[in-house]
Amino acid sequence: MSNSIGLVILSAGQGVRLKMKVPKPLAPALGKCLVDFPITESFRFIEQNKLQGEISLVTGHMREDVEKYVNENYPSKPITYAFQEKQLGTAHALRCYFEQVSQASKFDYTAVLCADTPLIRASDLSQLYLYLQAQNLDGVAATFVDKNPKGYGRIVRGEKAFHIVEEKDASEEIRKITEVNSGLYILKTSFILKHLNNIDSKNKSGEFYLTDLFKDHFNVAPLLFENPETFIGVNTLRHLEDVERILTLEKTAQLRDEGVRFLQATSCYIDWEVTIGEGSIVQPNVMMTGKCKIGKGVTIGAGSILKNAVIEDGATIKPYTVIENGIIRAEAEIGPFARIRPDSDIGPKSKIGNFVETKKVKLDKGVKVSHLSYVGDAEVGEDSNLGCGFITCNYDGAKKHKTKIGKNCFIGSDSQMIAPIEIGDNCYVGSGSTINKSMPAGSFAIARARQDTKEGLAQRFIKKKE
Repeated sequence: MSNSIGLVILSAGQGVRLKMKVPKPLAPALGKCLVDFPITESFRFIEQNKLQGEISLVTGHMREDVEKYVNENYPSKPITYAFQEKQLGTAHALRCYFEQVSQASKFDYTAVLCADTPLIRASDLSQLYLYLQAQNLDGVAATFVDKNPKGYGRIVRGEKAFHIVEEKDASEEIRKITEVNSGLYILKTSFILKHLNNIDSKNKSGEFYLTDLFKDHFNVAPLLFENPETFIGVNTLRHLEDVERILTLEKTAQLRDEGVRFLQATSCYIDWEVTIGEGSIVQPNVMMTGKCKIGKGVTIGAGSILKNAVIEDGATIKPYTVIENGIIRAEAEIGPFARIRPDSDIGPKSKIGNFVETKKVKLDKGVKVSHLSYVGDAEVGEDSNLGCGFITCNYDGAKKHKTKIGKNCFIGSDSQMIAPIEIGDNCYVGSGSTINKSMPAGSFAIARARQDTKEGLAQRFIKKKE
């Protein structure tokens, strides 16, 4: 049995209707780009079917950007490229592939996918491949039924044959057909090479159609798929929104199967590479982007926004908290209304309360910063307590400086530390102090003006209501 395949992903599109500054293959979708999905699923298909294979992209518009992105994100994968300088049709794209990729003609089979169809899965490719082999066909095209088939090539079936007619070339009768071409094909490579150069551009679009390989007199067949959403192509922002909605449902379903509880999954936005551990709870209107890694038994409060965050087991993120490129250690409590900025490492069982902001800090176990404070460019030792309104004054107008606070310290409310400064273990700072000198371990400091009370003078300053 033949067991090698070349998978060709057509990636030359400009995506004018998307109105983006990037080429269509690099349009964003759930933290990935459109082209990531067919690449990933193609490799998965090869692995699942124990095939020898290679993936090639036919690039065109802004090819340098597309190829750079793919090379950076798949550095160890066997991906090659062909360049389609002018977009003269899908058959022309395949000609570019066979002319420019040295291994292309050596594979037993060739699969053709589009970079803008991110909902096709390895299981769909496997279904197509196994059908091709079981029926001993030269080619098979994936089809689906669309109640509003405008824009699609129509599947014209006979008793034992079929062919594809592009909409521009179709009669009014053929345009009534609702079974349409998906643009996903698997064919024997020898069959393609025999007929590809015979395809002409004598049609209303003046393009070379790959669908001309699917004619009544060829040993080819359509395979009807039940779910039309599988083949949504992203041509407009509406299509992109539809695709992201479906991808989100797929992502939350996967997480739910792994033991994550959503209180209202449809209100959440979760990027494709986010992981969440068993027993975690995600409340409504949560947004997780990038490569968030959420542990087991974590609660993510309503309205929270996480980007590239690491949340360890048992932590609680209270509502309306923002965490960006930060680490929250096990059983810590964050928020509500807290902002954890990049390079923050919040220790286990620590507590960050409401309206607290951290940036580039390392807090050890059990540190408490309960409310209305800013901690930046700082290290705070185990079990220290920073009172309400505490500020690290880390910026002198030109450079950032570091604050170090030791273990078991108590810093009173409305205190400031003027960095660079170091506070030893077991220190106590009185409320309302501005500390600009380092303190040795076990010391007490207070730095505020002496109170001066004038009896009976208040009436001079109190205004009476008229």
